[in-house]
Amino acid sequence: MKKILSFIIISVLISCAPTKIDETVTFENRPAVKIDNREAILDHHASNNTTATQAGNDVSLQRDKIDFSSAGQIQNHMEFLASDKLQGRDTGSEGLEKAAEYIEYNFQKNNIAPYFSSYKDTLSNFDKPAYNVVGVVEGNDPVLKKEFIIVGAHYDHIGIIQAVNGDSIANGANDNASGTSIVLELARYFGRSKTNKRSIIFALFSGEEKGLLGSRHLAGRLKAQSVNLYTMLNFEMVGVPLVDKDYLMYLTGYEKSDLADISNKYAGEKLVGFLPTAKEFNLFQRSDNYPFHQDFNVPSQTFSTFDFTNFDFYHKVGDENSLMDFAHMANLVNRTIPVIEGIANAPTDEIKYK
Repeated sequence: MKKILSFIIISVLISCAPTKIDETVTFENRPAVKIDNREAILDHHASNNTTATQAGNDVSLQRDKIDFSSAGQIQNHMEFLASDKLQGRDTGSEGLEKAAEYIEYNFQKNNIAPYFSSYKDTLSNFDKPAYNVVGVVEGNDPVLKKEFIIVGAHYDHIGIIQAVNGDSIANGANDNASGTSIVLELARYFGRSKTNKRSIIFALFSGEEKGLLGSRHLAGRLKAQSVNLYTMLNFEMVGVPLVDKDYLMYLTGYEKSDLADISNKYAGEKLVGFLPTAKEFNLFQRSDNYPFHQDFNVPSQTFSTFDFTNFDFYHKVGDENSLMDFAHMANLVNRTIPVIEGIANAPTDEIKYK
């Protein structure tokens, strides 16, 4: 998130990192990624769960638990994106360029088409070459595919900062390799399943840490194209679980729309809740959802699990993979899939600003 927290980050550090597993990612000039084969799970999901068509028409049906993502799959993404070799992913840096190439490779491998002429959306509001990475899964309904959902997260961080105990790399595992990994997994699911009636844009933003530059650029570009945007769903700092909450994640701008209620309906549980601190610090305006709210005036909100007490290393060199809970993140992906599927397949536009 943008730098707003020079105060109040205290309390409990939650460290739930799983045992290291034998799954690796290398991504240099010739990427080689070892990833689980999940087609059988997609087949099972299609035959045994509420179908995409039913999702929009009969949300009372209970779905089997989706087991698509895994801690190992998340770890694959995180160990590359938050590695020292990316040097903290500062906007305009070689490290962020490598991250963009990694995202492009995953999009291409998982049937995500470029939204523009290429995956890279060059920022017009930054003085160094910098890019959003933007792909799309076209909807499978001839009418609803003309409406778009954006699923996004920023993949940049703050780069090299003042050293602490010899470490000067702000790896940005929680902020926001975690959100990026969630979006990559959701893209992998929909790129393979094609269960969405509305079209879904998957956008990874650069320049968030510089003032929401990437999302401002993309929102303006899509607005100029008169894109019919239904909703924007953003993921920010989701690497560690909430503590003592009866929901998995909170929603910024919770009271502004019925997105939380719609999300919980499709999840079949209380997946999304209200965090008073998020309202107190106006987090609604401090992540990449906000430019889409400004330009399109459609529900554009951020899901997060950072609650000011469960993580002590915001914008510090200690924001490392060793503190991330990969199983929690995979669980978040799996429990969010029915939500996005339901939103993408609803016969009418349910999500409204109040």
